[in-house]
Amino acid sequence: MLTIESPETDRLFSSIDLSGGAIVAVSGGSDSTALLLLLKDHIERHSPTVRLLAVTVDHALRAGSAAEADTVARLCAERGIPHKTVRWDGPKPATGLPAAARDARYRLLGRAAREAGIGLVLTGHTADDQAETVLMRQARAASTEADGRGLAGMAPATLYDGEIWIVRPLLGTRRAALRGWLTGQGAGWIDDPTNDNRTFERPRIRARLGDGEATQFERAIATADRAAGARTDLGTRAAALMRAHASRPAPGLLRLAPAFATAADRPAAVYALRILVAIAGGSSFLPDLARAEALFSRICGWRGPDPLRATLSHAVVDRRSAGLFLHREGRDLPPAGPVRDGTVWDGRYRITLGDGGGEFLIAAKGESAVAGALPVTACAPASLVHAALAAEPVFSMEKQGIMGGYLPASAQPVAAPFAHFLSGFDLAPARAVAELIGATAIAAPPLGSIGLKPWSKA
Repeated sequence: MLTIESPETDRLFSSIDLSGGAIVAVSGGSDSTALLLLLKDHIERHSPTVRLLAVTVDHALRAGSAAEADTVARLCAERGIPHKTVRWDGPKPATGLPAAARDARYRLLGRAAREAGIGLVLTGHTADDQAETVLMRQARAASTEADGRGLAGMAPATLYDGEIWIVRPLLGTRRAALRGWLTGQGAGWIDDPTNDNRTFERPRIRARLGDGEATQFERAIATADRAAGARTDLGTRAAALMRAHASRPAPGLLRLAPAFATAADRPAAVYALRILVAIAGGSSFLPDLARAEALFSRICGWRGPDPLRATLSHAVVDRRSAGLFLHREGRDLPPAGPVRDGTVWDGRYRITLGDGGGEFLIAAKGESAVAGALPVTACAPASLVHAALAAEPVFSMEKQGIMGGYLPASAQPVAAPFAHFLSGFDLAPARAVAELIGATAIAAPPLGSIGLKPWSKA
């Protein structure tokens, strides 16, 4: 078990770039409380001018949640730490509550970070949380035949909505060590009764690990280490293939050179195909591994002369002698709707609003709007360019039709699988596709290394 002392806190935080300030998500539980106080101590000793803000998310799911947030506020006031409480208002779902609460938590933390002008949020996830996550995902993989990427667990750094880095400094630290340190400091914490509610999956797993199953814990952490390494390596290889073979002949149209189908690294080629299919179709999730492998086999076996055409995850995959082409299929495109700042349209474009955006609509162009106005490209059939452009967004005035000249908003390409949460394990392929589609460049993570901080024993 790790001992929490000053040299140890230096190891926890010294590789994190705190120069732009830091937000700590503090629920009042032992893990987040320890994180806040340890970071406060580190900043006072090394960087006393760094901005530190504690943020508590009140999920409003229990009668005592507001009082717990007030307790955190008092602790912060006693320690001279600025604090803010944000509340998840509105109706709560009858099913899928943990996932909905997680989404709400990060949305509120992200909003607080943007309002404070801070691009770094630290959370108190521990080695125990990592083991629980891996065990839950193992159970799901066994029942769904998932591809195993999720067994890497939580990454030390995750980019949220393309702008806020979520960093987890305690992934290599056991919860018992943190509680021992808090007790030694005379600091208490709040025990959330939800953590003991075995109606939910995580408390059931936590109870199993809490029954002294040390071997199971160590196996789960070892699984995470292996899966993280494998996921990072596969992503690096897939990124190399995309850089070597992928291009963008026209907006909304991706092309893979014929040599892609003969790539020697088949696992990386299938992974690259899954990523590009999801991007072309605007899907937040990669297509099923088995279906992608079957499609890749068909692509490799194609001999022509007729095109091979398939749809997967809202993307059309079209194999011809000129290469493999991918674009958004024409079905199920979003209907015309008001332009909203910061929203992602069809999973493919982030909208930035100009002045007077409430008067404008956004919709797919449609085939009639692109007829006779196709860009000339030697490496893509005109019919595919036409189909891709017909699914691209266009702004219009509600009463006057398509805009010409002045545009009320801009549409920046996004890579759907990485747009909301980009795990540090997936930086290589995310950067490759950002370059490919013209998305915003991905900032470097605020860590000297995004490799896992391994759990260690005293």
